[in-house]
Amino acid sequence: MPPAPDRAFASDNAAGAHPAVVEAVIAANAGHVLAYGADDHTQECEARFRDLFGADVTTRVCFNGTGANIAALATLMGTLTGPHHAIVCTNWSHIAADETGAPERTLGTKLIELPSPDAKITPEMVESTGHLQGVQHHVQPGIVSLTQPTELGTLYTPAEIAAVCDAAHRMGMLVHLDGARIANATAALGGDRTTLRSFTIDAGVDVISFGGTKNGAFGAEAVVFLDPMLATGSEYVRKQVTQLPSKMRYLSAQFNALLHDELWIELGRHSNKMATNLHHLVAEIPGVELGTPPEVNSLFPRLPHGWIELLRDWCFFWDWDVTVQQVRWMTAWDTTERDVKRFASGVRAISGSADSDR
Repeated sequence: MPPAPDRAFASDNAAGAHPAVVEAVIAANAGHVLAYGADDHTQECEARFRDLFGADVTTRVCFNGTGANIAALATLMGTLTGPHHAIVCTNWSHIAADETGAPERTLGTKLIELPSPDAKITPEMVESTGHLQGVQHHVQPGIVSLTQPTELGTLYTPAEIAAVCDAAHRMGMLVHLDGARIANATAALGGDRTTLRSFTIDAGVDVISFGGTKNGAFGAEAVVFLDPMLATGSEYVRKQVTQLPSKMRYLSAQFNALLHDELWIELGRHSNKMATNLHHLVAEIPGVELGTPPEVNSLFPRLPHGWIELLRDWCFFWDWDVTVQQVRWMTAWDTTERDVKRFASGVRAISGSADSDR
């Protein structure tokens, strides 16, 4: 076996912070500045997001992805007519499957989880909740929550998101977009701020959880209200759901570094490219079932019995669906060509040793 590339394919959460982010935080670590966002770094961060979307958006910096989702959804809930509303999402969505029931517990609201083979919501799926509306025995659909890219690594086109937003708005609902990996989606769909706008503000999305942690930050997320009217009360909600940073300058400085010269998109583009390269190198190895090339930075291969533990002992990664021996390999902003080649060589070596044992 070649030298292992450590945990380079476990998750983009396992990657460190980009040097520019490190430098920005060090630069922010000077002197005494006022807390809770009353600092130049946060003012710059808010201005950068307004410039990014070309509109007077309202930005609330948060600590982590779950917290950002809760802050966004809680604020939208506050704009609805009462506490009897629900959030429509897929059964794959992070808020449904990976946040330990945080929306239900913290917001006290129901999630309407719709089955989806590709983790995407369609207008027809939104419309399928229409029979609940106006019936006093049913919770009322109030928010549609999308994920871009999805937890299965699939992408919505701008037209698909626009169609979902149109359906939701026709039904009196608001639209939240979980963008924990929004940089990967932006890079894959075109690679500039026009691309970002095409599937967010131009498509009709109301609020975004804009991810930084999985894309080179130490740990920073932002809730961006694309309609400032919907941000009313968001500063209080952020505090209430424990997402108000005291020393906000450090989180804001991270975004300032990522948004400077579109570094955030370049990092997303690189991690996508590394996933594509890995797919190319392992696709021809007998026994590996990969499917089509990845759209973003995640692969979900199925491996023969006995391969997974051998490979994971050499270079750690996570299971995805143990019932079909499916795992997840993820690349990150700092994954190198050498990492990819080493990992592919390891898969090939295990493939050969398995063949020789037969």
